[in-house]
Amino acid sequence: MPLYAYRCEKCGHEEEHIERFSDDPISKCEACKGPTKRIITGTAFALKGGGWYADGYASTGGGSSDGGGGSDGGGSSSGKASGE
Repeated sequence: MPLYAYRCEKCGHEEEHIERFSDDPISKCEACKGPTKRIITGTAFALKGGGWYADGYASTGGGSSDGGGGSDGGGSSSGKASGE
């Protein structure tokens, strides 16, 4: 079940509720009984593991000869050589 966040329009109190998709939204603040509005919050979604990036796009040193993307190592190593 998804987690929904609500903010009271009267007092600013924020609360979270686990609700079903079919449930009606919370309409009253638990603190002051004022009207609430559902707010959008950050997600806890994270990509972990090897996945498509490591398999197809990661710089492994023996990949294509065109240089790749410019910011994944090429410029920084030449900067170190001139600084030493």
